[in-house]
Amino acid sequence: MTKRKPPKSSRRGKAPEGRPGHALRRPRRGTHEGPAPGTAAAAAWFYGTHAVLEALANPRRRVARLLVAGDSAAKEAPRLAPLLAKRPDGLRAEAATREALAQLLPEGAVHQGLALQVRPLDQPDLPALLAELPPPGGAGKPVVVVALDQVTDPQNVGAILRSAAAFGATAVVAPQRHTAPETGALAKAASGALEHLAYLQVGNLARALDQLKEAGFWVLGLAAESAATIAEADAGARIVLVLGAEGSGLRRLTRERCDLLARLPTGGAIGQLNVSNAAAVALYELLARRP
Repeated sequence: MTKRKPPKSSRRGKAPEGRPGHALRRPRRGTHEGPAPGTAAAAAWFYGTHAVLEALANPRRRVARLLVAGDSAAKEAPRLAPLLAKRPDGLRAEAATREALAQLLPEGAVHQGLALQVRPLDQPDLPALLAELPPPGGAGKPVVVVALDQVTDPQNVGAILRSAAAFGATAVVAPQRHTAPETGALAKAASGALEHLAYLQVGNLARALDQLKEAGFWVLGLAAESAATIAEADAGARIVLVLGAEGSGLRRLTRERCDLLARLPTGGAIGQLNVSNAAAVALYELLARRP
């Protein structure tokens, strides 16, 4: 088992618009759905039943338009009506054809007759998130934060958010560059988890890991070459689970911040899982199996 190092500090428990446009525009096929790195967050179209309904149920989510196509108007009316009635912005559903939605959304999007134009959520910064945590050492399950080291595929990031929300993780942290912004594809894969889990994008992941260590977290990196399995890793009551990009794994500066490394106990014909499946197994081990 990789030797466990102490956190960098003995300090514990403290750490330190405009309205979206209404025009229906057809995106160029194959183009990136989100804003370019370093630009202001743009409005996005969420699609699919779970992503749309969960966004509508979230009073913090700023929305501009709701398009409902075909028989989805009647099918989803019992769920849409009470959600729209509670919206403080007076949002109303607009009838649309499935062809119109197909032109509006990325090619191949499984929209299930629903599309919602949204603005990204206002997320807390890392010090604000840490200030809201219970003090370390209390009873109950560990506090787990997931950190993503250049995991860029929106399907993978969305699936990780879904697993993190399902198993009770506190947040997902990723660098602003080389990550996946809030887009329809990510929201569809997250299946509503974006509305329930903090998704922080930080300027420097290594510095964020240092801040988490100062707040009493142990940084556990998932690495296939580790001798210890994640079940054998003694990571304490505050854990940062760090996942690297498929293929390249954890970067050097990220790996240097890890207090310990662990692997999943795979032993079949396929030696490794993809990053979103690995995240689900690791979160189950850290949050569901442990007392």
